[in-house]
Amino acid sequence: MYLRISLDANGDGLAIDRQREDCLRIAAERGWDVIQPLFIDKVSASKPTKVRPHYDAMVAAFGRGEFDALVCWDLDRLTRQPRQLEDWIDAATDRDLILVTANGEADLSTDAGRLFARIKASVARAEVERKGARQRRAALQRSEHGRPPLGVRLTGYEIDGTVISSEAVVVREMFEMFAAGESLRGLASQLTEAGVSTRSGRPWNPSTIRTALANPRYAGRTVYQGKETGQRGGWDAIVDDDLFDIVQTRLSDPRRRTQVGTDRKHLGAGLYRCQCGQRVVSWSGDRYRCSRGCLTRAQGPIDDYVLRVIRERLRRPDLAQLLVSPKDDAEAERLGKEATTLRRRIAKTDEDYDADLIDARRHRVKVEKLRADLDDVNARRARLTRAAGPAAAVLTAPDPAAAFDALTSLMIRRAVVDLFAEFTLHPAPRGRRTFDPESVSIEWRRP
Repeated sequence: MYLRISLDANGDGLAIDRQREDCLRIAAERGWDVIQPLFIDKVSASKPTKVRPHYDAMVAAFGRGEFDALVCWDLDRLTRQPRQLEDWIDAATDRDLILVTANGEADLSTDAGRLFARIKASVARAEVERKGARQRRAALQRSEHGRPPLGVRLTGYEIDGTVISSEAVVVREMFEMFAAGESLRGLASQLTEAGVSTRSGRPWNPSTIRTALANPRYAGRTVYQGKETGQRGGWDAIVDDDLFDIVQTRLSDPRRRTQVGTDRKHLGAGLYRCQCGQRVVSWSGDRYRCSRGCLTRAQGPIDDYVLRVIRERLRRPDLAQLLVSPKDDAEAERLGKEATTLRRRIAKTDEDYDADLIDARRHRVKVEKLRADLDDVNARRARLTRAAGPAAAVLTAPDPAAAFDALTSLMIRRAVVDLFAEFTLHPAPRGRRTFDPESVSIEWRRP
């Protein structure tokens, strides 16, 4: 017995119960024993690539000879794909499979029965295609009018685009922390530890966080078929364009090895430099080592010294000067306008391709060039706004040193350290058992 619904909107399972009752009645009337447990899917069958776990298990069970009759509520519950129907027709022809539905037996052993099944499958498929065309046209119209798409709501928004404040705070912090250097895995861990779940109630994971960070709707931009249209949406943005573009630049950075995670476990790994210019790495759990083997130093005393230096710097009264200067602010605004222009040119190139005004090769070459220019602009904007987000929150806190100590994210603490200075390690003096501050040189960044 195979039961399927595309969507259980109410979550009460009544549609499946109705199918089960009708199909069990058919089996009882014929004196058939039904394989347990039943094969039940709650997924659409409109796309041939859609995975239906219980459908696949049922096909495998038939291949093993575990049943010779199949009961379903209607033929379109079994499949909406003509190719899949042909497999069941072959099964009926070659292995005498009996296929029964609640509205009558589909006798696949006769040419009339096969014709009936094929016509019904074709009608179901045509309806799927018509429905898809209507939905695509409606989605395009909503996008053109700056309205949010229908369907499952986006975390942070109601269906109509109204901002949900409590969720928007979480989304904004995700963007700010990632821009400041936090990793996808680190964000997932922090949200889990804080007891914050996704819209569906499931825990966050790196994949869901990445999907959220890549969604242009959070910056108030309209999307159609996964692409930005170059238009503004009629809803309030949760993050501004600068922050969103900085996050996209970091997400697309090939140096980020997202398959193994980029979250650090030690303050100076990949942050401090050796005197030869190379970044140091963590070694043996409690030491820093130059990647060229120039030196090996104990982590603890160096990290304590760096944190002490940063705390002292945070207690000075000129911290506000570390934020973007008027000159940099003007440059950031200019770059923001340039990024907007590039995004619109990309959207226009996509429109020209869809309208057959340019061929695939010209579209690919042009879009690649525009995206490279956009990545370069966003990288320059990121450098100008390196004190944005959580780092700025530390600088503007009533007690910046205390705010720095209160940071729970090592990645953001590293970002604050990197904002102020670059630390270079030198070999420890021979014969000295205590830490020598002179073995760590400091190059302060602009005030």
